[in-house]
Amino acid sequence: MLQNNRKTWKTIAVTAVGALSISLLAACGSNDAGGGSTSFNNSIEGDTSSVVVKYKGGEITEKEFNAELKIMEFMNPTIAAYLQMDEMREMFVKQQVAYEYLSKDVSQEAGEKGLEEAEAQITQMKTQVGGDEAWSQMLKDYEVTEDELKNYMTRVLSLIEYKSQDVTDEQVKTEYEASKDQFITASVRHVLISNTDPESGEARPEGEALKLAKEVKAKLDKGEDFAAVAKEYSEDPGSAENGGLYEDTPVTNWVEAFKEAAKTQEEGVIGEPVETDYGYHIIKVEKRTEPTFEELTEAQTKLLKSSVVNVEVQEFMTNEVDGVIEGEIKLPANPAAEQGTEGTEGTEGTEGTEGTDAGTEGSEEGSTGDEGAADSGTEGESTESNTDGK
Repeated sequence: MLQNNRKTWKTIAVTAVGALSISLLAACGSNDAGGGSTSFNNSIEGDTSSVVVKYKGGEITEKEFNAELKIMEFMNPTIAAYLQMDEMREMFVKQQVAYEYLSKDVSQEAGEKGLEEAEAQITQMKTQVGGDEAWSQMLKDYEVTEDELKNYMTRVLSLIEYKSQDVTDEQVKTEYEASKDQFITASVRHVLISNTDPESGEARPEGEALKLAKEVKAKLDKGEDFAAVAKEYSEDPGSAENGGLYEDTPVTNWVEAFKEAAKTQEEGVIGEPVETDYGYHIIKVEKRTEPTFEELTEAQTKLLKSSVVNVEVQEFMTNEVDGVIEGEIKLPANPAAEQGTEGTEGTEGTEGTEGTDAGTEGSEEGSTGDEGAADSGTEGESTESNTDGK
């Protein structure tokens, strides 16, 4: 519930690896196991489509470009509308160039680890969406094959694995200091009084939700059992039956106001109603854990290294990628944008999931990204789409 999965259109492109809303790569690469490094061949057999862009050492065709967009939409359906923007499409081309160009130096060892991680992530995603049948249907819906997805993920994960080897302890510590929030977890109970009447489906009159929230808080202040009150009054279907409890959850999973309460509210104290887009929350923080740098797990340290690498790739895209591009970028026609309305369907579809837990801000990364490293489970390294609806 209340997941904070919002990203600006620029930060969508490159996010933490744990969330698997990771930077775009050509969808159809293959591993060449020869030599001391891993060479990725991005060519698609029989591809005679026009060239979108040439760069030092290679080129990207229209077929490769379109395949990449399908992969990206599969990984994060919430950006479907953005994919129709020429500015975004050009940025994706440059990002594809950046990863293909940088991947030429990836070592054999890093390539093997990238493949292993990609296979593990795909297995995890299959489980999260409900098994092989549901997984196959999803791939079919987005016109993506599992081999394409695996090759895409292998390339990205291999590059990050390779470049992570050069990340220093000082860089990791600096990244930790800048992103401590993503490692804070909390167990909270809450009661949500929604802005929408659950029976009528209509918006409540102004002030009514707050009034009801204060009445609930008064009951709790008198000593009534929080779990029992939550079961009776909470309008968050994701937690009401569990007595309003969200246990050991990364605070970055939650929308901003809820996150701040989980971070700062005194443990064991029932706070004043907290307002979010979904209504008012009466929150009790039962436990909060804030690991020091020295207490970070190996997986958390790996995530920080990935974040450092992602920043380096972004800097390459900003400052250097134009220098490796030869000639101009020739974007292919954009039929969906010309039709006008079709390009918004992906965003509307995700909005349909937003209300399932009385406040889910977007199912995705899946991930780990900037704001929701733990959408990412980064948290557990789950996908950007949190398929459990929480």
